[in-house]
Amino acid sequence: MHSLPNSFLVALSFTVLVDGSHYWSSPRHRTVAHRQLSGETYMIQDFYQGEDFFKDVPPIHDWTFDVGSDPTDGNVIYQSQSDAQSKGLAYINDSNNSLILAVDSTSTVAPGGQRASVRITSQKSYNGGLFIFDASYMPVGCSTWPSFWTVGPHWPMAGEIDIVEGVNNQDTNQMALHTGTNQTCTNEMTNGTQQFTGQIKKTNCYSTGRADSGCIIEDTDTSSFAYGFNNAEGGVFALLWDNSTGMSIWHFARANIPADLIAQTPRPSTWGIPAGFWSSQTCDITANFYDHQMVIDTTICGHWAGGRIYAQSGCPGTCSDMVANATNYINSKWVINYVAVYQYHIASGAYAPSPRLPLMIILSLVIYLLLL
Repeated sequence: MHSLPNSFLVALSFTVLVDGSHYWSSPRHRTVAHRQLSGETYMIQDFYQGEDFFKDVPPIHDWTFDVGSDPTDGNVIYQSQSDAQSKGLAYINDSNNSLILAVDSTSTVAPGGQRASVRITSQKSYNGGLFIFDASYMPVGCSTWPSFWTVGPHWPMAGEIDIVEGVNNQDTNQMALHTGTNQTCTNEMTNGTQQFTGQIKKTNCYSTGRADSGCIIEDTDTSSFAYGFNNAEGGVFALLWDNSTGMSIWHFARANIPADLIAQTPRPSTWGIPAGFWSSQTCDITANFYDHQMVIDTTICGHWAGGRIYAQSGCPGTCSDMVANATNYINSKWVINYVAVYQYHIASGAYAPSPRLPLMIILSLVIYLLLL
């Protein structure tokens, strides 16, 4: 390696001092110092709890109540905020500030009819982040189909991420991605190491109106869904949407929620192997998922919970007949403690590249030329 003139080294050292960033002035170490992993964390971008879900009045629209029929042909009619509140299907538990979203369990409905329910959608959209869903109870029972998910515009072109989903007497949570572009997206294993604890059920994420199962990973933990989830006093589901590495989903029973998450300083790298993982090596995350809104809902029967799936679940009669049984829906409710979205943040004191480095090098060269 040829040595540099002393005048250039003086100029380079000067620019380092002017910039004030963490660069070495030695000619052998002119690269940016490595980022300290200990400084990595996630900061809250949005936090929704209690009355935050009812801000569906101008000029604030944090979440909106979808109104009308269910797009999956479920036997429900989604209620407006005012109707849901007046019917006792959406309210705040004052003792702990939790949100309750319920299916009507008192009205007389004919077999195959439509029962009142609730579906809410966040008005803010996201292109990545750490999504946290904390609930102490979820809807259970034959014919029910509860879910917490995110979805982009013009389904399925901008994708769908199913974080919590299941039907009837299902024991464990089913996670899935849905895509609609011509960019390949699968959940096949990319190396020999175990990347997630769940079981692959379907590998192709491509979805259409007639084939919309997506690429599925099923959790193996019985506390991740329905009665097992409720018996464990609920818990937390976490989606880490990282465009550079992929999609990761964890579930933590109430007793196993990480201390850093409770402290609102989550560090997913310390959480262990996720229940589900879809690698960016087999799925172009950025091309397939963008501008997602969060959705919480409970439908009845429909494309998945009804039909042959209902018959195979061990539930009595038909799904259409079950709709008429009001008492079946007494336990069909969400009790939601909060929903939060975090974004990646480099903590104060951690090293990060300075965007001014090219300018400093140019300035060094100018000073060097002037000193010739």
